[in-house]
This record gives sequence, structure tokens and C-alpha cells, in this order.
Amino acid sequence: MSIGHFIARQIKAVYIDCVTWFPGGLGYKIRAYVYREKLAGCGQNVAFGPGVEVFGPENIVLGDNVSVFRLSRIAAHNGGSIIVGNNISINTNTTLGAADGGTIVIGNDVMIAQNVVLRASDHGHDRIDIPMMKQGHTGGEIIIGDDVWIGANVVITRNVRIGAHSIIAAGAVVTKDVEPYSVVGGVPAKLIKKRNAGH
Repeated sequence: MSIGHFIARQIKAVYIDCVTWFPGGLGYKIRAYVYREKLAGCGQNVAFGPGVEVFGPENIVLGDNVSVFRLSRIAAHNGGSIIVGNNISINTNTTLGAADGGTIVIGNDVMIAQNVVLRASDHGHDRIDIPMMKQGHTGGEIIIGDDVWIGANVVITRNVRIGAHSIIAAGAVVTKDVEPYSVVGGVPAKLIKKRNAGH
């Protein structure tokens, strides 16, 4: 790597850190402006809190009224893609990971609590003669329907669909599809009740 290339990378890193961590209301305005220019699509009234990291912005589309709170990470590089609908709240320290060929699609009116992980790709692990970290990744998809509430500390793995109007209880690990109007919880997540029972 040449000295010029090294210096350019360092300047870019400083710029990204300044944008990511700029405090106060002005920081929100700066991040909204910068990310709007880089994202594949960005609606109105989008807010990014301090410490939010975005990887692969050219593969990310956000709708209107999307709030991404501090220290969250949205990653869609290496062939991944993320599409987020309207009226979305993504709380503190949440990870949307669709890198390495994964896809995440989130409908409208979705609440995602703090410390949630949506990971649409897995490390390869079929072989035992090669360390897992050297076996690459397998991409899948996570589809979240409209009007879903995902509680704190939830993990949703690849190839899972969450039906509309469902609630995922705090701490659940979701490894299978969830039907619409369901309340699920536990590890692995199981049906607790149906929200539309008796209607």
C-alpha cells in the first residue's frame, strides 16, 4: 500500500468517526444528510443516533420515519441487502446483519427493542478439517411483516419469516417461521398465544 493510499484511508476513517459521533441535534442532521447521499434509497424524516454504523449503504433502502438509535449497526456489504419500510423504530445497540449474501426485509410500523440481532447469514460449519472461520458464509433471508414488535435481546436467525401483527417476547431466539398474530417466546421461540383468538 502506498503512503498516499494509506493517508487517504486514514482521512476517510477520521471523517467517518466525526460523522458517526458528532453530538447533539446537529449530529443527527449531519448523519441524516451523509447517509441519505450514500444509501440506495432513503425516505423522509430518517434519524441516526450517535455511534450508528452503516456498512454497504449502496445495498440499503430505508422508508419514511425511520429512527435508528445509538450504537446500532446496519450491514449489507458483500452481496447483502436490507430494505426497511415506513414508521420503524430500531432501538439502541441493535444489529441488522445481511452481509455475505443475506437479505433482510422489514415491513411497516415495526418496533425493534434494544440489543436485538437479526443475522441473515451464517458461518459455514459443515467441514471439521477446516476452522469454521475459514469456511465462508451462507446467505439467507429474514422477512418481518407489518406491525411487529420485537422485544429486547431477541435473536432472529436466517431463513425466518415473522408474520404481520406478531410479538416476539424479550430474550427469544427465533429459528423458525412465526405465523401472523402470534406471540412467541423462549429459546428456541415457541407459540405462547394468538393475538386474534376470539375475534
